[in-house]
Amino acid sequence: MTPQKTIIIIPARYASTRYPGKPLVPLHGVSGQAKTLIERSWLAAQAVRGVDEVFVATDDARIEAEAKRFGAKVIMTSGDCRNGTERCADALARLGSSADLVVNLQGDAPLTPPWFVEALIEAMDGSAEVATPVLRCEPDIHARFMEDRLQGRVGGTTAVMDAKGDALYFSKEVLPFTGRRYRNDELVPVFHHVGVYAYTPAALETYLSKDETELERLEGLEQLRFLYHGVPVRCVEVEARGREFWELNHPLDVSRIEDVLRREKID
Repeated sequence: MTPQKTIIIIPARYASTRYPGKPLVPLHGVSGQAKTLIERSWLAAQAVRGVDEVFVATDDARIEAEAKRFGAKVIMTSGDCRNGTERCADALARLGSSADLVVNLQGDAPLTPPWFVEALIEAMDGSAEVATPVLRCEPDIHARFMEDRLQGRVGGTTAVMDAKGDALYFSKEVLPFTGRRYRNDELVPVFHHVGVYAYTPAALETYLSKDETELERLEGLEQLRFLYHGVPVRCVEVEARGREFWELNHPLDVSRIEDVLRREKID
């Protein structure tokens, strides 16, 4: 079953704990042209097929002004939203939309390939209320995860799934623990969680009806509220197709993302 109407909401806040002002950070492309993180995330959303509308959801006037500068539709949300899922729910309520499917493309993932999101939309065939993409780590990405954790940095989120492909747990630690590095010819048993979610409107209502959980606070991962309260989160395995995926979690990631933009010849 294909949803009748699919919208993408990009939640963006200025007061990030780890990186204040992150959505407005400039990222330079192959020609040296700078575009802010929020603009590059919006451009990633525009490339997704099968989407009716794209919105930026924020509570900050500076992000609103920047988003309107490059032509985005903006929904101003409550300053009380604690994470992107709450902001998406708030934005949907204010929009008064009859959307059948809401995609949360988080504003720190400008390298998200369109086929990641398209696979997620396709997986929402009526058998899932919430879904999110996962990407098997290549040995070099796994090594980067390990190095970041060794240095006390958050390098990304990992996902562990059951036999049906539903999430057992998400963590900012590298799970499952293997205690080793992998050669280039080895299959790494670690999956990188991609910061995109698809929800039914009913799932967003359920989320808001539940209190924030201790696990959610400890890990800083909003999706754990679903798992804690018994709402399955379908993990959709996607393929990189030669593209490198990385989120902007801390200042060191700026150069990492700009390196990818240059290699991929993205302006």
